Amino acid sequence: MDQNTIPMKADIDPVDTARCPLCGGPNGCAMAQVVAGAAPVACWCRDADFAPELLARVPPEARRRACICAACVAAAAVDR
Repeated sequence: MDQNTIPMKADIDPVDTARCPLCGGPNGCAMAQVVAGAAPVACWCRDADFAPELLARVPPEARRRACICAACVAAAAVDR
């Protein structure tokens, strides 16, 4: 990309909020499907117990942006 090209959102925001940042599978997060500015929706992730050790594994660019999937949460709970 030359210096006169304006970066597209995809070039500067590679985080897919519909994918688990740990395994890459679909995270099933209803909140990821909400358009910006819409009212919050109920989702399984709002009641899930995300262990600090699990959250620490999320890449910095995906933190507080992409939800960990239920399978990764369950696997982490078994490992506790």
